[in-house]
Amino acid sequence: MVFISSLSPCPGLNALANHGYLPRDGKNITIPIMMKAGNDGFNVQPEVILLAARVSLLTSTYAWDAFSLQDVRLHGNIEHDASISRMDEALGSNWEFNEEIYTVLANSNPGSDNYNASSAGAVQHERLQQSLRDNNQTHNTLSEMTIRTRESALYLSVMGNATTGEAPKKFVDVFFREERLPIEEGWQRSPVPITGDTIHPIEKIIFETSDWVTSEGQCAWVRTSPGDDLDVVGPQ
Repeated sequence: MVFISSLSPCPGLNALANHGYLPRDGKNITIPIMMKAGNDGFNVQPEVILLAARVSLLTSTYAWDAFSLQDVRLHGNIEHDASISRMDEALGSNWEFNEEIYTVLANSNPGSDNYNASSAGAVQHERLQQSLRDNNQTHNTLSEMTIRTRESALYLSVMGNATTGEAPKKFVDVFFREERLPIEEGWQRSPVPITGDTIHPIEKIIFETSDWVTSEGQCAWVRTSPGDDLDVVGPQ
């Protein structure tokens, strides 16, 4: 298992490292390594995660062509407020799993054994409202919304049916809580390649059901290096 000090805010990346698809020490992750890991572990095709991999290179503290899982904790790059399993960076640990926050997802879609795109949208809505209520530094633009929606569509696709966007709760809960592939519970790698064509319809439902509204006076940005000051990179 990956040392906890090396974990990222992303359960998917952590799970890939825990199973050896990414370096188990969480370091020296290049774009080709990440593309191969996504395909081998989840059947996620490069077009779905390539942009995230490229942007993650900007978080690196030691190389121009590689990053670590710990580097990805950098707030304002791909890490964002209103996570469905982590605290906002301004409120606490933005990389450690938080059961209290995860309760929103765990309690969603009652009466069903599955999570789906509509329930994922409702979870995103509730978590954003919590973040806006508790964190006066919440950054909420189309950039963060796009990242959150892609993440939600991915956990549904890799843990469940990549075509319908339905995923067994028992698989998703292990994935988030234990950051491993729930092979013991019966999970199998998607037989369907997860592509833009499969994930976009799921994202559309998530986006529509999240009832998202941007925060006034904010503009989209991405933190381009560990040394960036968010007050400089963000709106002036």
